[in-house]
Amino acid sequence: MFDRIDDQLRIHRAALGALTYRQELLASNIANADTPHFKARDIDFKGALESALTGRRTGSLASTSPRHLQSGAATSFAEAARFRTEFQPSIDGNTVNMDIERSAFAENALRLEATLTFIGGTFKTLQLAMSQ
Repeated sequence: MFDRIDDQLRIHRAALGALTYRQELLASNIANADTPHFKARDIDFKGALESALTGRRTGSLASTSPRHLQSGAATSFAEAARFRTEFQPSIDGNTVNMDIERSAFAENALRLEATLTFIGGTFKTLQLAMSQ
């Protein structure tokens, strides 16, 4: 039974991991808006979520023994981080565009809230099913 619950929540767990890592990146971009030569970074949410669900990692170390510990999903999200495309770089080499960063931060916050709402609904449905 717990395997079914885990399968049900697997996509939400992966989405939360990708969204929280993206929120950290966006907050870092905003915090470093005035830092010379800072390059803004972001992740492709769809690609990061897909790689987390399939278990595929780019650039990770190969496991040579079944006793090796597996690296966490945060590592694969960190590997998915890429530098943001420059639209209008500043004279000091900083590529942070505050309009883009603020809108991406707000959109990501809404996605996080929606994912948490879906998880809450799933648990309420499971609780209702178990009580009857």
